[in-house]
Amino acid sequence: MPTTDQIMEKLKEVFDPELSYDIVSLGLVYDVRVLEGDMVEVDVTLTSPGCPLADTIVRDITSTVSTMDNVSRVQVSIVWDPPYSIKMMDPDLRAELFPMYNEEEQSNT
Repeated sequence: MPTTDQIMEKLKEVFDPELSYDIVSLGLVYDVRVLEGDMVEVDVTLTSPGCPLADTIVRDITSTVSTMDNVSRVQVSIVWDPPYSIKMMDPDLRAELFPMYNEEEQSNT
Protein backbone atom coordinates (compact mmCIF):
# COMPACT_ATOMS: atom_id res chain seq x y z
CA MET A 1 0.00 0.00 0.00
CA PRO A 2 1.19 3.51 -0.68
CA THR A 3 1.80 5.85 2.23
CA THR A 4 -0.19 9.02 2.81
CA ASP A 5 2.90 11.01 1.77
CA GLN A 6 3.08 9.12 -1.52
CA ILE A 7 -0.61 9.76 -2.15
CA MET A 8 -0.20 13.47 -1.36
CA GLU A 9 2.68 13.60 -3.84
CA LYS A 10 0.51 11.90 -6.47
CA LEU A 11 -2.32 14.37 -5.79
CA LYS A 12 0.00 17.16 -6.94
CA GLU A 13 -0.83 15.90 -10.44
CA VAL A 14 -4.47 16.98 -9.97
CA PHE A 15 -5.08 20.59 -10.95
CA ASP A 16 -7.97 22.89 -10.16
CA PRO A 17 -9.34 23.43 -13.69
CA GLU A 18 -10.15 27.10 -13.10
CA LEU A 19 -7.04 28.14 -11.20
CA SER A 20 -4.51 25.88 -12.96
CA TYR A 21 -2.66 25.05 -9.73
CA ASP A 22 -2.46 21.67 -8.08
CA ILE A 23 -4.95 20.89 -5.34
CA VAL A 24 -2.25 20.14 -2.75
CA SER A 25 -0.52 23.51 -3.16
CA LEU A 26 -3.90 25.23 -3.08
CA GLY A 27 -4.58 23.59 0.29
CA LEU A 28 -7.69 21.79 -0.92
CA VAL A 29 -6.67 18.35 0.39
CA TYR A 30 -7.70 18.09 4.03
CA ASP A 31 -7.00 14.44 4.77
CA VAL A 32 -5.80 11.20 3.19
CA ARG A 33 -6.41 7.82 4.80
CA VAL A 34 -5.03 4.48 3.66
CA LEU A 35 -7.34 1.68 4.73
CA GLU A 36 -7.06 -2.08 4.68
CA GLY A 37 -8.16 -3.76 1.51
CA ASP A 38 -6.25 -1.37 -0.78
CA MET A 39 -8.74 1.46 -0.24
CA VAL A 40 -7.83 5.14 -0.04
CA GLU A 41 -10.10 7.87 1.29
CA VAL A 42 -9.44 11.50 0.41
CA ASP A 43 -11.17 14.49 2.02
CA VAL A 44 -11.03 17.65 -0.07
CA THR A 45 -12.68 21.01 -0.07
CA LEU A 46 -13.32 23.51 -2.83
CA THR A 47 -12.59 27.21 -3.02
CA SER A 48 -16.33 27.88 -3.09
CA PRO A 49 -19.44 25.79 -2.33
CA GLY A 50 -20.91 26.54 -5.73
CA CYS A 51 -17.86 25.35 -7.68
CA PRO A 52 -19.20 24.14 -11.04
CA LEU A 53 -16.20 21.84 -11.53
CA ALA A 54 -16.55 19.80 -8.33
CA ASP A 55 -17.37 16.62 -10.25
CA THR A 56 -14.32 17.12 -12.47
CA ILE A 57 -12.00 17.51 -9.49
CA VAL A 58 -13.44 14.42 -7.77
CA ARG A 59 -13.11 12.41 -10.98
CA ASP A 60 -9.51 13.57 -11.47
CA ILE A 61 -8.58 12.66 -7.88
CA THR A 62 -10.17 9.24 -8.24
CA SER A 63 -8.52 8.44 -11.55
CA THR A 64 -5.10 9.74 -10.48
CA VAL A 65 -4.92 7.89 -7.16
CA SER A 66 -6.34 4.73 -8.77
CA THR A 67 -3.25 4.49 -10.97
CA MET A 68 -1.05 3.86 -7.93
CA ASP A 69 0.14 0.34 -7.19
CA ASN A 70 -1.91 -1.52 -4.57
CA VAL A 71 -4.86 0.88 -4.71
CA SER A 72 -8.06 -0.82 -5.73
CA ARG A 73 -10.63 1.73 -4.58
CA VAL A 74 -10.68 5.48 -3.98
CA GLN A 75 -13.39 7.32 -2.07
CA VAL A 76 -13.39 11.12 -2.34
CA SER A 77 -15.46 13.23 0.04
CA ILE A 78 -16.00 16.96 -0.31
CA VAL A 79 -15.95 18.57 3.12
CA TRP A 80 -16.64 22.12 4.26
CA ASP A 81 -15.21 22.13 7.76
CA PRO A 82 -13.01 23.98 8.29
CA PRO A 83 -14.08 26.55 5.70
CA TYR A 84 -11.48 27.11 3.00
CA SER A 85 -9.12 30.04 3.41
CA ILE A 86 -6.07 31.17 1.46
CA LYS A 87 -4.14 30.53 4.69
CA MET A 88 -4.31 26.85 3.71
CA MET A 89 -2.28 27.40 0.55
CA ASP A 90 1.37 26.56 0.26
CA PRO A 91 3.11 29.75 1.51
CA ASP A 92 5.10 30.20 -1.71
CA LEU A 93 2.00 29.92 -3.88
CA ARG A 94 0.09 32.27 -1.58
CA ALA A 95 2.90 34.84 -1.88
CA GLU A 96 2.81 34.50 -5.68
CA LEU A 97 -0.97 34.81 -5.99
CA PHE A 98 -1.56 37.29 -3.17
CA PRO A 99 1.59 39.39 -2.81
CA MET A 100 -0.20 41.95 -0.63
CA TYR A 101 -1.49 39.29 1.81
CA ASN A 102 0.00 39.76 5.26
CA GLU A 103 -0.55 36.77 7.53
CA GLU A 104 0.18 38.74 10.68
CA GLU A 105 -2.48 41.34 9.80
CA GLN A 106 -4.98 38.56 9.02
CA SER A 107 -4.44 36.85 12.38
CA ASN A 108 -5.20 40.10 14.21
CA THR A 109 -8.67 40.41 12.68
